[in-house]
Amino acid sequence: MGIAADLAIIVVAALAGGMIAQLLRQPLIVGYILAGVIVGPYTAGVTVGSREEIALLAEIGVALLLFTLGIEFSLKDLRPVRRVAIFGTPIQVLLGIGLGYGVGQMLGLDWLASLWFGVALGPSNTMIVLKTLGGRGLLGTLSSRVMIGMLIVQDLCVMAIMLVLPYLGGSSFDGGALLFAIVRAALFLGVMLLIGTRVIPWLMRRIARWESRELFLITVTALGLGIGYAAWLAGLSFAFGAFLAGLVISESDYSHQALGEVIPLRDIFAMLFFVSVGMLLDPAFLVANLGTVLWVVAIVAVAKMFIFGGITRAFGYRNVIPLASALALFQLGEFSFVLARQGLTSGVFSADTYSLILTVALVTILMTPPAFQLTQPLYRVQRRLFRSAPLRTFDVPADGLEGHVVVAGAGRVGQFVAGMLHRLHVPVVAIELNQQRVDECKQQGIPVIYGDA
Repeated sequence: MGIAADLAIIVVAALAGGMIAQLLRQPLIVGYILAGVIVGPYTAGVTVGSREEIALLAEIGVALLLFTLGIEFSLKDLRPVRRVAIFGTPIQVLLGIGLGYGVGQMLGLDWLASLWFGVALGPSNTMIVLKTLGGRGLLGTLSSRVMIGMLIVQDLCVMAIMLVLPYLGGSSFDGGALLFAIVRAALFLGVMLLIGTRVIPWLMRRIARWESRELFLITVTALGLGIGYAAWLAGLSFAFGAFLAGLVISESDYSHQALGEVIPLRDIFAMLFFVSVGMLLDPAFLVANLGTVLWVVAIVAVAKMFIFGGITRAFGYRNVIPLASALALFQLGEFSFVLARQGLTSGVFSADTYSLILTVALVTILMTPPAFQLTQPLYRVQRRLFRSAPLRTFDVPADGLEGHVVVAGAGRVGQFVAGMLHRLHVPVVAIELNQQRVDECKQQGIPVIYGDA
């Protein structure tokens, strides 16, 4: 049955792994990754044959996760952390590349392979960090905003480096091709700005007036994946394009309903991503090179913790924020897999170096959820040792309404009740799926959200 049978194997294995992780009070992603190891090509028993097709579906999971992040994450959320994101992240990227370059030299790689190795070890894993923060209900905290801001800028930096990296070390430097790649990416961003402000709001409003939830879901998904594909054609990341699409929708009246519709689809495809990551792990390589893997993991993890913790502290963040950033961002990222594959196919990496990067990436990914769980205990120790430190800011809530009245449905009665409460200065918000009624509420000055109550 081909890919259908493989999907059945993956879903059943993910269910078993997720149940075991839940019983052990571990994040579900740990169970998914271990399920991938079991059904992967390097272990005995039932294995998945259509690995290339599964990897493509897994990439959709990454795109949908970044798409929903874009919907949840308004640009105004980046303002409080813009200094550390815009100025601190490039410093972190350079330090991370320097760290990886040094490790590459210790492994006996040449300068070009060491540089590629450094770029592969520098970025963090956006998917893992978001799932870890979301699973603990921390996406609205100041710590999470600092991390998300750094991850966004980090991805931009790495994508820029990836445009240049293939042109290094060759017999001739093709400046024209590099310039064309940069111009193509800039044109895409310009076109996206135009489409995002003119076309997408008109399209969403038109679809909402038809009152078809099925068509609304298809429209939202098509925007996320379609813009992601357009970004890939422009030389940018597929997932980054999906994130841009989410940002555009986040500024519209339809963000809440779009998020609610896409989340179940996102979770299914995200599960495929984590299982596919586990399928890359070769236990035989890990056993044969255990010493090398352990010291590389130790150096990379500890050094990246100090880098992230030091940068957040240098930009004025205190209390638990440097600690939380260090324990959440030390792993290798999605771009590590891409760079490892490109390095292997271009002849920069040997098969052993490629396997080492994959293994180190997977080990650090598996370490992230349990390491992040140590944040609160370590923070309590820190508070006892440094009693003069200012109050904690880890659980600063996201801005929003509090103690307000929710009117489910903005028909004639709902509008009357919401309007009366609004005139009495009682905090109120109405939720309505009919676009015409949403417009009527706006005309009366009633706070309203487009969505299914």
